[in-house]
Amino acid sequence: MDERIQAPIVKVEMLIRRPAHEVFEAFIDPEITSKFWFTKGSGKLETGASVQWDWAMYGASAMVEVKEIEVNQRILLDWGTLVEWTFTSQADDATFMTITNTGFTGSGDEIVKQALDATEGFTIVLCGLKAYLEHGLRLNLVSDKAPYAHIQV
Repeated sequence: MDERIQAPIVKVEMLIRRPAHEVFEAFIDPEITSKFWFTKGSGKLETGASVQWDWAMYGASAMVEVKEIEVNQRILLDWGTLVEWTFTSQADDATFMTITNTGFTGSGDEIVKQALDATEGFTIVLCGLKAYLEHGLRLNLVSDKAPYAHIQV
């Protein structure tokens, strides 16, 4: 990539009307995360851990390396790109979530496609999180995003 061109940085944000510790736990604990994002996680997120996330409906998985965790404030992980989640308390009952994704590689077109896909994907994740934590609704957004891509088991 031309050094004068800056690689894209994905940033999505959403106010979640739940306390920071609850929003943080929703990403740390795969039993909760599986209610709005992936179908299965191999373990809780802990600094230095490697975990596998599965999306059974797509026959897909990702290995995730947890780089840093600041309890109730920040999670940094590597899954081929760097993803940082920050949790900013707005009040006792609200958290402003920010997800930043960097480190896309490939040709210019490939980098743009990855950034657009990440923007769409993380926006869906935050919407699903909001519905689940605030209203107890499982919207199945990730599964319904591409029903034509589901595998038959």
